[in-house]
Amino acid sequence: MSADYRDNLVGVFGYPVAENPTSVMLEAAFKHLGLNWRYLTVEVRPASLPDAIRGIRAMGFKGINLTIPHKVAVMPLLDSIADDARLIGAVNTVRREGDRLIGENTDGKGFLRGVREEAGIDPKGAHIVVLGAGGAARAIAVECALAGADRITLVNRSAERGAALADHLTQNLKAAALFVPWRGDFTPGKNTDILVNATSIGLFPDGGTMPPVRIEDLKQTCLVCDVIPNPPDTRFIMTARAQGHKTLTGLPMLVNQGAIGFKMWTGLDAPEKVMRAALEKAFG
Repeated sequence: MSADYRDNLVGVFGYPVAENPTSVMLEAAFKHLGLNWRYLTVEVRPASLPDAIRGIRAMGFKGINLTIPHKVAVMPLLDSIADDARLIGAVNTVRREGDRLIGENTDGKGFLRGVREEAGIDPKGAHIVVLGAGGAARAIAVECALAGADRITLVNRSAERGAALADHLTQNLKAAALFVPWRGDFTPGKNTDILVNATSIGLFPDGGTMPPVRIEDLKQTCLVCDVIPNPPDTRFIMTARAQGHKTLTGLPMLVNQGAIGFKMWTGLDAPEKVMRAALEKAFG
C-alpha cells in the first residue's frame, strides 16, 4: 500500500500580509491533529487577485482566507456567496464544494461566539454600540442584527460610511440602527449593553493608544469588547477592566473565526485551546 504525500492546501491572500497571524494558529491545529494540511501566507497584489483565484482552482486548494484589500474584490470571482456574507458585503473565507468556490464571512460569527461563550452574554435584545464602520464593524453589526439585537448604534468619523451602514441594517435587516458622527471624545449612552471597538486604534505596535471614547459613565454590567488581537490587552480593554467592566479581547474573535473556517475546510472540530495557546505564545 503506497503512502499519500499530498498536501491539502489552504491559506490567506492579502496585501500586505506579512504580519497576518492566522498561519500560527492553523498550522498548530493541523500539527496537533496529525493532518497533512498546510496554511500558506501569500502576498497578492490587487491586480493579481483574479489570477490568484484561478490558481487555487487549478491547484485544488481546499479554501482560502481573504484580508485587506481583497474581501470585496473577491466576491465576483467566486461561484456563490453565503447569504450572511452577501448581507455583510464582504468575504473573508472561501471554501471548496466540489469544483465550486463558496464565499463566507466568519468575522462576525467569531465575535458573537466569544460574546456568548466567553463573556456569557446573549446579544438578543441588547443595545450594542460599535465604534467604526469598516469591515470588522460591518460584519459585527450584521451578525448582531441577525442575532436579534434590540438597537445598534454606529459611531464613525466618516459620515458617508457610517450612515450607509446604518441604512443598510435598517433597510435590509429591519434593524433599529442609528449613526452617530464621531467628533472628539464620544460618550456612549448609559443604556449601552455591549460596547465594541471595531477600529484599528490600539493595534500593535500602538497598543498604548486609546480610542477617543469616554467609558466612565457606562453601566457596570456593560460588556466592553475590542476586535484587536495583538496586543490582547489593549489600553481600551485595560481601562474598562480597571473600572470593573467585563471585557472581551480580540483574541477569542480571531480564534473563533479561525475555528469556524477550520471546520468548513476539514469537516473536523478545531482544537481551539491549541490554537489560542499558539497565538498567545506568538504575541508574547
